[in-house]
Amino acid sequence: MEKKKIGLLPKLIIAIILGIIIGNIAKSINQPVIIQLGATFNGIFGNFLNFCIPLIIIGFVVPGIADLGEGAGKTLALTAGIAYLSTIFAGSLAFFTDTAIFPAFLKVGSIVLDNAANAEETMLSGLFKIEMPPVMGVMSALLLSFLLGLGISVTKNQPLKDVFNGFQAVIVKLVEGIIIPLLPFHVYGIFANMTYAGTVAEIMTVFIKVFGIIICLHVIVILIQYFIAGTLAKKNPITLIKNMVPAYFTAIGTQSSAATIPVTVQCTKKNGVSDKIAEFVCPLCATIHLSGSTITLTSCAIAIMLLNGWEVTFAGLLPFILMLGVTMVAAPGVPGGAVMAALGILDSMLGFNEPMLALMIALYIAQDSFGTACNVTGDGAIAVLMDALTKKENK
Repeated sequence: MEKKKIGLLPKLIIAIILGIIIGNIAKSINQPVIIQLGATFNGIFGNFLNFCIPLIIIGFVVPGIADLGEGAGKTLALTAGIAYLSTIFAGSLAFFTDTAIFPAFLKVGSIVLDNAANAEETMLSGLFKIEMPPVMGVMSALLLSFLLGLGISVTKNQPLKDVFNGFQAVIVKLVEGIIIPLLPFHVYGIFANMTYAGTVAEIMTVFIKVFGIIICLHVIVILIQYFIAGTLAKKNPITLIKNMVPAYFTAIGTQSSAATIPVTVQCTKKNGVSDKIAEFVCPLCATIHLSGSTITLTSCAIAIMLLNGWEVTFAGLLPFILMLGVTMVAAPGVPGGAVMAALGILDSMLGFNEPMLALMIALYIAQDSFGTACNVTGDGAIAVLMDALTKKENK
């Protein structure tokens, strides 16, 4: 009989619990070296992750943009535009909701995970460091990815596209085979360190409430998406949503928009969308429409910034939200793919350091199923909308 593999989320939960237990033990017996061992691994893994981030961006974004060149021209452009606007709207809605609600239960400046002068008093450092400088900066990787992706799309350079598809396969193996399996150890080290510093209890309390708000935002965005699509298509939005329920729960189970495509297409056709539009829009949106993921990343980032006492403004967050909509294009169908693609701009645009990035990873993956389910359900709304628009044009 085959042994059942433990999923990533259970592993992360175990890592968090162990981190809290070991952190409390180390604190009670006053043995910081126990925590420093974990901090040493965190430092090495964090540097390795920083080295990989530009490679992950290139591996994800170049093939994703290049693939957008294949399709039905005007339909492709319109679908991509609507998907991007939906993603940006979701991130903006999250910002205004979060900044209005979070201060009511979140003590601003109560936890220091940034590079402030007193950070070393809060988090212990490792016993030693191994420097791993990245081959290029994050913005250089993004610009290079856009240029190469658009160039391949315009010139239809198949040999070069094959090279980057092969490179993407290598990066996916890197994420699946090395980074994802090591994440629980990384999360353990961070939570053990935070427990030793006495900050973990407040973080856990805060983020249980943050998760509740995130789920509510997912529901609100789905309702808005289907209200707009249903109004234009002259269909009942509630009926449309009910027909997408199988896709929603499939996405919760798979944690992958790509793996849910067959069910998404089937549910979308049940909503009266033509086979041609359903089979074109759903697979495309599985890689370019991430409204649920954007809500989660924006909300978690705002919570961490407020806990560190940082100023949070729409002018400061909007460029990050705009870049999120592009950076997560073609994030692979593995748990945590979206947050992996977003690490670069969390670092370069918001200034997150290694402990903050590690916390973002843990928090994102903890609700990845619901974010993916929101993404997938929204894909069905875009398909209904596109079906209505193309029918109007053909009349």
